[in-house]
Amino acid sequence: MIEKEALLESIIQALRDVHQMALEATQRAIEQATDKEAIARSKYETFGLEASYLAHGQARRVAECDADILAYRKLPRLKYTEESTINQCALVTLVNQDDVESTFFIGPSAGGVKVTHKGMTFSLITPSAPLGKTMIGKQLGDEFELDLAGKKQQYEIIAVV
Repeated sequence: MIEKEALLESIIQALRDVHQMALEATQRAIEQATDKEAIARSKYETFGLEASYLAHGQARRVAECDADILAYRKLPRLKYTEESTINQCALVTLVNQDDVESTFFIGPSAGGVKVTHKGMTFSLITPSAPLGKTMIGKQLGDEFELDLAGKKQQYEIIAVV
């Protein structure tokens, strides 16, 4: 049985790793923008300006990472039973028509981030993502169909934690 608190700690650690990479990218961009080689010698040399735009974008990414970590810390630790309907804080395992299993954690943000917890890898998705939107309100054992990249996929919910 997966303990929700430990699972969320693994998610937060993965988000901290993303945050650290964003911080490092911001620092590199700032160094490029302020490097003496970036000083424009004519109106056509825009490397310094472009690097400053990149640094600003990276700084915004760091702020988004901070917000993601906070959102997961504040996420209610919901426990799911066979009768529960899926919502945020659910770890959902699906099997498709080709018997391929996929596991997703429905969270408030950071969709697409991959997390490993006790040897299991899963992706974070949000309730606004097509798959997340479709799973919200469903229950263990439910089946559904979803059009992904122009191809119909059939899924069955085989586990909810």
